[in-house]
Amino acid sequence: MPDHGPGNGPTVPSRPRPRRSDAEGNRARIIEIARAAFAGSPDATLQSIAKAAGVGQGTMYRHFPSREALLLAVYRADVEALARAAPRLLAEHEPLRALRLWFGRLAAYGRVEQGASRALEAATRADLGSRSYPQVAAALNQLLIACDDAGQLRPGANADEVLLLVSFLWKVDNGPGWQERTDRMLSIVIDGLRGTAAHG
Repeated sequence: MPDHGPGNGPTVPSRPRPRRSDAEGNRARIIEIARAAFAGSPDATLQSIAKAAGVGQGTMYRHFPSREALLLAVYRADVEALARAAPRLLAEHEPLRALRLWFGRLAAYGRVEQGASRALEAATRADLGSRSYPQVAAALNQLLIACDDAGQLRPGANADEVLLLVSFLWKVDNGPGWQERTDRMLSIVIDGLRGTAAHG
């Protein structure tokens, strides 16, 4: 005899809700795919990103109701990753090498951030640079202090000036030689930061 609920009709089994870990996995995968898509083309669409991430349109819009929301999520994830990277790189490499590798991450972040800034400006007028600056500057300052303590840095370098110095990372075009050009300029920056410390 069929099981009946408190009403007159049979009890219909409820659909299991997606696990939170599944939803978090989808969100993380979308952000990762979007990062690569926006770095290649700031005009990448939500539809193309959803397809590349292997999720449906419904899933995409549940997490990110607009393209601007997705861009902002990528931006925030990159800022947090930059901040976390500094101590991890210092634990794995000598200080000057850690600084160089962190600059490489900053270069990749800058390529996405420019696209995010342009896309979000019209919708929110948000000053994304001012929101992220304290976290980025604090991470860089940690690296600079470690280099200074190791005697690998010229005296007087500070995070504000170094970030201004490497602002070219936001201006390198997307031509086929952008990676090589960025690497050459970062090498010049590192040599300049070493200054007299390289000969001490």
